[in-house]
Amino acid sequence: MKIDYIEFASPKLEDTQSFFAKAFGWTFVDYGPDYRDIQGAGTGGGIERVEDLRPPLVVLRTDDLEGAFAQVKAAGATITREIYGFPGGRRFEFTEPGGTAMAVWSDPE
Repeated sequence: MKIDYIEFASPKLEDTQSFFAKAFGWTFVDYGPDYRDIQGAGTGGGIERVEDLRPPLVVLRTDDLEGAFAQVKAAGATITREIYGFPGGRRFEFTEPGGTAMAVWSDPE
């Protein structure tokens, strides 16, 4: 699996979007009032509106989500969110033994 996406969280989505645009020249695709897809950052990324700030989420991509789930779990991850669907695909979320929050996604079935 490879790192495919970095998901930022912000309680001030519009302010974060404006900063990224001014500081880095990134553009955005709006996916509703609470999510922006980042364009032009060199790798995929997004900003999610959240109430409480959290560190960026590193998202990996796979063609076999169930296999990746089993592999990550067997390697010692703590699953924090079971496989679920979202617009554009499916994913699960976990923390690795050192505490870093991560996710793995795949295209929809």
